[in-house]
Amino acid sequence: MGTFCSVIKFENLQELKRLCHWGPIIALGVIAICSTMAMIDSVLWYWPLHTTGGSVNFIMLINWTVMILYNYFNAMFIGPGFVPLGWKPENSQDSMYLQYCKVCQAYKAPRSHHCRKCNRCVMKMDHHCPWINNCCGYQNHASFTLFLLLAPLGCIHAAFIFVMTMYTQLYNRLSFGWNTVKIDMSAARRDPLPIIPFGLAAFAATLFALGLALGTTIAVGMLFFIQMKIILRNKTSIESWIEEKAKDRIQYYQLDEVFVFPYDMGSRWKNFKQVFTWSGVPEGDGLAWPVRKDCHPYSLTIEQLKQKADKRVRSVRYRVIEDYSGACCPLNKGIKTFFTSPCTEEPRIRLQKGEFILATRGLRYWLYGDKILDDASVEGVSRIRGWFPRNCVEKCPCDAETDQAPEGEKKNR
Repeated sequence: MGTFCSVIKFENLQELKRLCHWGPIIALGVIAICSTMAMIDSVLWYWPLHTTGGSVNFIMLINWTVMILYNYFNAMFIGPGFVPLGWKPENSQDSMYLQYCKVCQAYKAPRSHHCRKCNRCVMKMDHHCPWINNCCGYQNHASFTLFLLLAPLGCIHAAFIFVMTMYTQLYNRLSFGWNTVKIDMSAARRDPLPIIPFGLAAFAATLFALGLALGTTIAVGMLFFIQMKIILRNKTSIESWIEEKAKDRIQYYQLDEVFVFPYDMGSRWKNFKQVFTWSGVPEGDGLAWPVRKDCHPYSLTIEQLKQKADKRVRSVRYRVIEDYSGACCPLNKGIKTFFTSPCTEEPRIRLQKGEFILATRGLRYWLYGDKILDDASVEGVSRIRGWFPRNCVEKCPCDAETDQAPEGEKKNR
């Protein structure tokens, strides 16, 4: 009940502006089309309400729609939770382990990051999602993931209704020739059973809704598996990139240390309970987090400070080995690259073989960084920033300046 009240009781009416964005408009449009067409097809042409099965089927369709919208609006309006403006740790000595945000005039709590779209530091930030026009983080991670689960399940049910409706309505109207298959849509006018005939318009609308349902099932289903993978490891997309750069830093300087991700509780079930609870409220307050016994409470933030101080690992230099057109979902870069395209408003950048990129963060199949327009130097040049497929680039060998550093200096840095 508390969660429901938090949905309908907005902090201010400005939250309603989140709906005036292409992401929510498209998402709610797809939900409306698939749900409405599934109910119409089911009641009029496939499974009438006067039958027991038809009534149960209709109730299930309404149930899918309600649960999908409930979790969608939860994720959108409850939000990820923001670090309070002017926040600082209770123990003043702990501030030496934290980064300071000049925009929020506050220290960044562990696992928090500043979002340029929200213009606030987000607690346990995973990413800014354009489909909910908000960040995914501490407070709404569970609702967002449940939406990613329920949407494909509801679409699978709707797709079944669409397929069976077209099959049952067109079965007696199909005529097979030697080389052709014809559909006699005029037979719908001679069929006295349906109140509204299943004509050409109904067939086209059902076919269109089927395409939306199947596309949503594949695309959103892939996002669900990606989210569950990081939840079971108690990570976020940003933390996965920090961990990758930490291992790169240790390998480059040949340090006698092993980076251990501090928030992995050692059990998938324990990691799962960090996000999903029976009350619907995530564990903790979003500012302090339990860590492994063998880790410092600020292990990850200390690693971030090391990477910030080290210009070499702040951004990793890559060379383009394959052209990229800048398409949002490129079909020619592999099926995994196509389906794991970042859900963000940030642009893609066009790449040509031989160019150089400075990557600052990334996902498994995508990287984000700056394209160096003038290769004469790395610092102080004009750059174009955006996402690009990971399989289009390869990591460059060490820069000349760092290559000439003495071996002992490398180990001591």
